[in-house]
Amino acid sequence: MQGLTNYMEEVVERNLDTIMAKFPSCCKCEECRRDIAALALNNLPPRYISSFKGDIFARVNEMEVQHLVEVIQQIAQAIKIVTAHPRHKVKSEAEDAAK
Repeated sequence: MQGLTNYMEEVVERNLDTIMAKFPSCCKCEECRRDIAALALNNLPPRYISSFKGDIFARVNEMEVQHLVEVIQQIAQAIKIVTAHPRHKVKSEAEDAAK
């Protein structure tokens, strides 16, 4: 349906790099980034908006500390899961050095 946006996608995307930086062993390729975002979003309640007024309400709601803590927790948990079980072959340091 056109005109509907899950505002939570924007919140996760906006916070993803900051949280990933705190996990140096986390792969930062696009596939892992998408997997982390998808996993986090699947564990967060959707926040659909359809208007400018809804966008403003969602942004005000995002400022609540508990809301942001929940987003950070879900992103961090998703990072741990994807790091432990990446969907691609993990390169060893020897492979990287050989290139």
